[in-house]
Amino acid sequence: MDSTQTPLRRPPATRYQGSKFKLLPELSCQFENLEFTTALDAFAGTGSVAYLLKSLGKQVTANDYLYSNQLSLRALIENQETVLTDNTIDAILKPQPGRDYDDLIQRTFAGIYFTDEENRWLDTVAQNLPCIAEGNERALAYYALFQAAIAKRPYNLFHRRNLYMRTAQVQRSFGNKATWDTPFEDHFRRHAAAANATIFDSGVACRATCEDVLDVNSQFELVYIDSPYINGRGTGVDYRDFYHFLEGLVDYKNWGPQIDHTRKHRPLTRARSPWTDPRQIQTAFDNLFARFADSILVVSYRSDGIPSIDELTTLLQRHKSRVEQIPLGRYQYALSKNNRSQEVLLIGR
Repeated sequence: MDSTQTPLRRPPATRYQGSKFKLLPELSCQFENLEFTTALDAFAGTGSVAYLLKSLGKQVTANDYLYSNQLSLRALIENQETVLTDNTIDAILKPQPGRDYDDLIQRTFAGIYFTDEENRWLDTVAQNLPCIAEGNERALAYYALFQAAIAKRPYNLFHRRNLYMRTAQVQRSFGNKATWDTPFEDHFRRHAAAANATIFDSGVACRATCEDVLDVNSQFELVYIDSPYINGRGTGVDYRDFYHFLEGLVDYKNWGPQIDHTRKHRPLTRARSPWTDPRQIQTAFDNLFARFADSILVVSYRSDGIPSIDELTTLLQRHKSRVEQIPLGRYQYALSKNNRSQEVLLIGR
């Protein structure tokens, strides 16, 4: 596909941490120089790069280890034609007559992330949604709910108890109070409409999975890797901790027993991952490169990460005869105070 002649479709804009939305034009140029028809987005998040690959006509498998992300991927990547109707939205957002609603969010998260009124709304919608919407329409509804919740959070994360940042009557030098104060329902409807507008049939079957990347049971001509990032100080980006609240919304009935009440922001109980451990990260990369050694490997990375760019290049050279380093420029993420770090693309063939 020649993007100079046919503008690429763009996925919905997202505030999700680590999204490559702003880098899609640069990534598109690199993908167009590679020969492949099947692709795995190994750590797909909410699917910006997987959507790019789909728009390029590739047969895409979009994988993520968070179930909330798999639902977003199903909505935008696997889904080829379904849209979320106004009737379904209306039913999801309204309390159902005669139904006795649990108040888990109100009881557990009071004063942590959202106001009492917002928590009541979330309790209602989280219980309505799986009973009203089905299949891809359910996935779209969850996508809209997740994006609405992210939009109303300082830093767009659930990493600390900081509702006070929204409610304090102080002069603000950051944040978007208008966005925070916009009702949940308005955010939900806006994100549902944005998602609906991006649904298209690529003519090639795509799928969304929720697995450990080493367990994905297929081979691909290209594997795109944008793994959780560990900075130079050894601090890893733990997406499960950042977005535990979204995981809970998906599994509302079983949420309570999974909550860690010893921590102020009430995340899920900890789950260890080599991708957030500086002592295990090199082995994790080596295992991943070995698993897909027959594929073109495209790795998005940061210049100040652990392992370093040179160390990661050496690891990649164990499995690929030709490795390129392509700088993509500076790009700063939420919570990052390092504006000197650069995005780098490694391509192993």
